[in-house]
Amino acid sequence: MTVTIATLGFPRIGPRRELKFALERFWSGKSSEAELLDSAAGLRTAAWARQRSLGTDWLPSNDFSLYDHVLDTSVMLGAIPERYAAAEGTADLATYFAMARGSTGDDAGCSHAHGAGETAQEMTKWFDTNYHYMVPELVAGQRLSLTTAKAVDDYREARAQGFETRPVLLGPVTWLSLAKTRDVDAFDFLDQVVGLYSAVLSQLAAAGAEWVQIDEPCLVLDLSDRQRDALTRAYDRLSRCGVKLMLTTYFGGLEDNLSFATSLPVAGLHVDLVRAPEQLGAVLAAAPESLLLSLGVIDGRNIWRADLTALLDRLEPIAATRDLILAPSCSLLHTPIDLALETGIDAEIAQWLAFAVQKIEELSVLKGALNQGRDSVAAPLAASAQAAANRRTSPRIHDAAVAARIAAVTPDMQQRRSGHAIRQAEQQAALGLPLFPTTTIGSFPQTPEVRQARSQHGKGLIDDAAYEGFLREETERAIRWQEEVGLDMLVHGEFERNDMVQYFGEQLAGFVFTRQGWVQSYGSRCVRPPILFGDVSRPKAMTVEWWRYAQDLTVRPMKGMLTGPVTILNWSFVRDDQPRSASCRQIALAIRDEVTDLEAAGAKAIQIDEAALREGLPLRRKDWQAYLDWAVECFRLSAAGVADATQIHTHMCYSEFNDILPSIGAMDTDVISIETARSQMELLAGFASYRYPSGIGPGVYDIHAPRVPGVVEMVDLMKLARTHLDASQLWVNPDCGLKTRKWAEVRPAIEAMVAAARELRAAA
Repeated sequence: MTVTIATLGFPRIGPRRELKFALERFWSGKSSEAELLDSAAGLRTAAWARQRSLGTDWLPSNDFSLYDHVLDTSVMLGAIPERYAAAEGTADLATYFAMARGSTGDDAGCSHAHGAGETAQEMTKWFDTNYHYMVPELVAGQRLSLTTAKAVDDYREARAQGFETRPVLLGPVTWLSLAKTRDVDAFDFLDQVVGLYSAVLSQLAAAGAEWVQIDEPCLVLDLSDRQRDALTRAYDRLSRCGVKLMLTTYFGGLEDNLSFATSLPVAGLHVDLVRAPEQLGAVLAAAPESLLLSLGVIDGRNIWRADLTALLDRLEPIAATRDLILAPSCSLLHTPIDLALETGIDAEIAQWLAFAVQKIEELSVLKGALNQGRDSVAAPLAASAQAAANRRTSPRIHDAAVAARIAAVTPDMQQRRSGHAIRQAEQQAALGLPLFPTTTIGSFPQTPEVRQARSQHGKGLIDDAAYEGFLREETERAIRWQEEVGLDMLVHGEFERNDMVQYFGEQLAGFVFTRQGWVQSYGSRCVRPPILFGDVSRPKAMTVEWWRYAQDLTVRPMKGMLTGPVTILNWSFVRDDQPRSASCRQIALAIRDEVTDLEAAGAKAIQIDEAALREGLPLRRKDWQAYLDWAVECFRLSAAGVADATQIHTHMCYSEFNDILPSIGAMDTDVISIETARSQMELLAGFASYRYPSGIGPGVYDIHAPRVPGVVEMVDLMKLARTHLDASQLWVNPDCGLKTRKWAEVRPAIEAMVAAARELRAAA
């Protein structure tokens, strides 16, 4: 019996975010399309060479994307909405980026055929990750056709360079399951879509591909009868296209879908044994000998080093009886690339970590041990065992004071003092806001000057006093502009903050940070998730002095700006030695301290962002309530220690909320702001039927696209909102923070937003 190793996908961005910078040069007109494509080709080649040098037997191709793999699939299938004006059967790069980012008509690489203001496709979270995908769109009567041959081209490109690969395709049923439809059921397109997939598979077979990895993560969800039928029909046809199919599942266990999945006519099956280690026995019992099993034994979503000895104890009996592929649990897209780039991280903590490169090295050690015996890899096995033992016993992980404080939490600490009606009256008396009050979500543009000053300060080129002086000037400039434009509730702009999670994590005990630990969030947007390795506490106030400075500059109310405990948890690499709920409660108490300190300093409105609450929802509905119970409990623990007159805001973005509205209501906030610009207020239908009691700020300005909306567009969106909600509930705001935008876009957009609010008041 033989063990081989595979990667299901490798990070696209490059070790030093080369893709990000290539994209931004192209979008700004500083490089050509040819230069962008050359940069992309170089990244693909480097990734294949790196993986092969690490011992990978099954290299992926078509895992690289210029923006998003779901968008790539939509374009491949010709699912291009009419507003992008692409000729049937074609999709140039301008069309591709217009779908991803919207267009203004004069963007670099954006043809004038696109007009002066197409909105981007909707964007939401990829299953329960912090990666964003572009939502496919399907309408009645739409004709699909093969528009690109990217999967085939990438396979040929790799082969020409001496890399034999296993091309990766997002499965047709998962793609259809993700699609947004109008006047049609997505699965009405099944025959069209499967026919196009068949053509792609046949082309890959003709090009020499033996295997194709076809990702169907929908198999770890609660499948409908329609989805099961679609999977049966799809794979009955696709299995006859001349290539062997590795059906790939991840992010959870197959559970009740196991017998169904193993009955599909495919040659191989990949299962996630990190998220669902308990399924191994059932998978082995259900999988026929003819089915090549790929076991996801290394965590593709977190950064902790594996205990290789423990894994070998489980794998050796299996490897003695059948051929196996060992792999990460999912694509390595969700992890940083190389721990070796981290020169400043604490040495003790570094020994507990593994990034993408190190994860492949771990797989290579497992392969060596299973094929040649443990003695052949004795040294790396000993290092793995030592790291696991050190992490279990390190005194840096556990804090007795934190444990005592958690034990002292009581239910009344999660309750506001009065109900909504009393609070609203007191808050209005304190704040004196008009109908349709205007505000922003928190951040203002992080200009090149801001980023340069931060970089120079980090390198010691400017001292603390000079850096703080610069930040104060930027803050005052932003406040004066907000006063001038007429916003009702101001923010200080967050110029001192690098990232909404990192900024807080750097000031909390229990976190450590990387310098090059970037992962892709969407397109060119990359984040460096904090590493939560131990018990969390707040040594001192984190935001009070900046809030006090900002409020002293104006008589208008200044929001205190915090990130909520669930979002800090979900946007971090979280310790795996205790339940996530336990870590979240620790963070909640730290944020509670900050909330009460802000209130004591005079803050009348405090925003606690929970942008990631929805994305943490388990994939199986049976598991939802347990998560929602502790997530809501943690938010309330962070927020409920204030007086009735203190207005608590929260913000959520790019998620499907309607199926968890009772839990959102249970958070007991005074105002919630949400993304609705791309979805044309569709999300509000659920809020209307649920009769949400608090204020709602439906975003009227899509900040993830470069286009600037006008007054009429914003008024029309708010009129749509009023069909679902009472005017007295509505706030007017962008759909997210503005840090990634340019002032040249922000100023006219916010001016239009304020003008729209005034028009709405006049008509009320």
